[in-house]
Amino acid sequence: MSALFSDALFLPALMLAILGFAVPRFLARVLPEGVGPLMLNAFLSTVLLFALSASFFFGLYLWQGLSVAEIVAPGAASSIAFFGRLGLIAAIIWAPIMLLSVAGLPRKWVKETW
Repeated sequence: MSALFSDALFLPALMLAILGFAVPRFLARVLPEGVGPLMLNAFLSTVLLFALSASFFFGLYLWQGLSVAEIVAPGAASSIAFFGRLGLIAAIIWAPIMLLSVAGLPRKWVKETW
């Protein structure tokens, strides 16, 4: 199971895609309806998905057997930059799905009209 989750590309990509769909939907439950809150939802989803994907890759490194001390050995700033770059690269997977999820939210509006 470990090899299928971290060595293969399918399950990590699937997890990022599911997060890209689910995060805007969860934020839509707490944000009001309207164009302004929809743009806020897109911004918050982007920031949250960036942080979640960077944390996801950090967890994958831990899953592979590295200790936290080994990960931050080059320095905390360089480790944060490294996982930040991985989070940005993962946007190739989650960003299109997140945009489609945000674009589909106005269909469920009850009080506001698009």
